[in-house]
Amino acid sequence: MFAAARPRTLLLLLAPALILFGLLTLYPLARLLLLSFTDSDYGFAGARFVGIDNYVELLGARAFRRATWNTIYFTLMATSSEVAVGLALALLLDGAFPARRAVTLVILAPYVLSTIVASAIWRAWFHYDLGFLNATLRDLGLPGVPWLFDPDLALPSIALVDLWQAAPFCALILIAGLRSIPAEVYEAARMDGAGPIRCFRDITLPLLAPYLFIAGLMRSLDSFKLFDKVYAMTGGGPGNATETLSMHVHRLAFRFFDIGAASAAAIVMVVVAGALALVYARQLLRAER
Repeated sequence: MFAAARPRTLLLLLAPALILFGLLTLYPLARLLLLSFTDSDYGFAGARFVGIDNYVELLGARAFRRATWNTIYFTLMATSSEVAVGLALALLLDGAFPARRAVTLVILAPYVLSTIVASAIWRAWFHYDLGFLNATLRDLGLPGVPWLFDPDLALPSIALVDLWQAAPFCALILIAGLRSIPAEVYEAARMDGAGPIRCFRDITLPLLAPYLFIAGLMRSLDSFKLFDKVYAMTGGGPGNATETLSMHVHRLAFRFFDIGAASAAAIVMVVVAGALALVYARQLLRAER
């Protein structure tokens, strides 16, 4: 009798979470999907069904293609650098050295800052005339750099801010992975004559692979939906050199009030992010096997 009632009991226990998930995730997503097939400028009132016209126009729009490329470029650049630097920080903080706690606090401090605060700090540092970075370059006899005003440098500059703020997050994940590796494995390897480089290559990296995948997945998904740093630092400029998909959706919806096209662009983002998550999930499961 208990076994027969168990599925109903589990369903009742899960019901509050399922209801919230439906209201906060499934319903908005379904509404967004329906709006993407209309020429709506504000909700469904007066909206006209246009089929896939919004998607066709998006794929043909130069601004959308540029925003897509900016998003992919930023995601690859930010994720790879953050995981690599996070791994270096994790190896540093996992070792024993004087003042390790103080160094750990200093390294992790950027992660606890809000994005707006971090963006404001770096926007001041990037200032062409009064910024800390250009002042340092001029003291070294080098010319100043238009960090946020050069179309080729603006997006990498934002990626540098993201690296400074997010690399400690990757380090925390990878420190947990390093501490899950049994010390006996390293002792056995050293007894067989393996040096530090070989231990890192043949033990640390393979056993740390699931944690690297998790860090990469979380940072790539977060980088893919980049909005706040761009909004706070460049507003998508110069021109549209730093306009990401999130910024493009915001511009379509709240500047041009083209809710249908904005919904279609948002659906494209959801599909790409979901595909990205599936790829990482498959790799993670394969690594665990």
